[in-house]
Amino acid sequence: MSDTVQVYRVYIKASPERIWDAITKPEWTARYGYTGLADFDLRPGGKHRTRPTQAFIDAGMTGDLVDGEVLEVDPPRKLVITWKLLMAPEDTADEPYTTLTYEIEESKTAGTRLTVTHDVTGAPNIAGMVSGAFERLDAPPNENAGGGWAWILSDLKTLLETGDTIVPAP
Repeated sequence: MSDTVQVYRVYIKASPERIWDAITKPEWTARYGYTGLADFDLRPGGKHRTRPTQAFIDAGMTGDLVDGEVLEVDPPRKLVITWKLLMAPEDTADEPYTTLTYEIEESKTAGTRLTVTHDVTGAPNIAGMVSGAFERLDAPPNENAGGGWAWILSDLKTLLETGDTIVPAP
């Protein structure tokens, strides 16, 4: 893994369509990872954003958490977007939008492979955050443990395969 392009891969026992929905539909994105209500205008040039769930609002975060633009869309195989973390402006305001690619490939032998490639060129703070460099294994449940993409994808896999998540809902 380089400092500018990070690649994460997970194999999930779920259809490509189900994984696509879990990435692009707010009723799914609110249930895993750091949560949030993802809204996508799934066309090149369309906008996307992640709105706060009630837990974020209760913590004082009322604005969008993430935003960007859709660059490429090929449901349920590929989604390329620009990505900007808005919920930590003190750390990321001066960093550029990064590029995030989701590739979903069905395997005859190993379920469905989800590859997330995050080009974090020029965004060292985002690079550290999404790599899991700030992970705290001693964090209380339901607090940001800083596990980055590896943690998000593990939670997504767990949700799709078991119906539950790694971290219980508050």
